[in-house]
Amino acid sequence: MHTLPLGVTFFERGWLSSNNILIQDENNAILVDSGYWTHAHQTEQLVRQALKNRPLTRIINTHLHSDHCGGNALLQQQYPNIEISIPSGHAYEVDRWDADALTYIPTGQHCPAFSKTNILINGESIKIHDMTWRIHSAPGHDPHSIVLFNEQAKILISADALWENGFGVVFPEIEGKQAFDEVACTLQIIEELKPTLILPGHGRAFEDVSGALARARSRLKQFQSAPEKHAAYAAKVLIKFKLLEVQKISVDDLYIWAKSCKYLQILQHEHAKQMDFKSWFEANYKSLEKSNACKLENRFIINI
Repeated sequence: MHTLPLGVTFFERGWLSSNNILIQDENNAILVDSGYWTHAHQTEQLVRQALKNRPLTRIINTHLHSDHCGGNALLQQQYPNIEISIPSGHAYEVDRWDADALTYIPTGQHCPAFSKTNILINGESIKIHDMTWRIHSAPGHDPHSIVLFNEQAKILISADALWENGFGVVFPEIEGKQAFDEVACTLQIIEELKPTLILPGHGRAFEDVSGALARARSRLKQFQSAPEKHAAYAAKVLIKFKLLEVQKISVDDLYIWAKSCKYLQILQHEHAKQMDFKSWFEANYKSLEKSNACKLENRFIINI
C-alpha cells in the first residue's frame, strides 16, 4: 500500500478505462483522465463517492485517446461549471471535433464529443494543497501527451508513457511517423525527474522506477530493431480493446469491425503484405486465444 499525499486519490481501473487520479483541496477538485465512455457512469460514481457533496472543478487529460477522455462529456454534463484542460496540440481538433484526427475513427473506438476550457503547456504548473504539479511534454505513445510531476512528493502521473511493464502502443509509428526516439526521450525525462512513485495510466502504482525504466527500454529496443514486433503488438492491442468493450462478439462481426478499422488496415498493409487481410486478422485473434486473452466458442469470440 503506497502512502499518497493528503488530497490525492488513485483509482486503479480495468484495462478498458485508464486509471484516474483525483487531486483535491478545500477549493479545487481535479480529476486526471476520465476513462472510457462505456465506464463513464462508473467514473462519475467513484468521483462522487470521493468528493461527497463537493463539485468536481476540473478535468486534466494527459492525452486524448478514448480510454483517457471518454468520460469527459458525461462529467461536463453533470458538473456544468467544470473546466476541461487538454494538451495544446489537439486544441484545434477538439474545437471542430475531428474524430479522425483525434484517432477515434482510425482505432475503431468511440469518444463522445466534449468542449475544452483551456490547454496544458509544457513547463507550466498547477498548485493544489500547497504542492506543485509540473506539466512535462511526453511524446511517443501520443505526440501531444503530457505527464504530471509532483515536485515535493516526487510522484509522477505517467499516463501511458511508462507502466510497470512497458508503455503504450506508439501510435504515430502506425501512421509511418518516426516516434520510437520520442519514446526514448520521454523515458529519459522521467529518469531525470527522479520520481519515487509512479501513478501509471494502466496497472497498479509502483515504486520500482529504475526497474520499470529498464524494462521499458528493453521493450523499446526490441521494437526499434524489429518494427514488425511493434506492429503485431499494436494489432493485438486494438483487437483486445474491442473485446474488452463488447465482451462477446461473433467472428463475422469482429471481422466487419476490423475491416473498418483504419489502423488495422495500415498494419496489415505495411507489415504483413504476404497475407490477405482476413488471414492476418484470424492469425491475430488466434494469437490472443493462445495467450488466454480470449476464447473461441461456436464462432463467437469471448473476452477473458
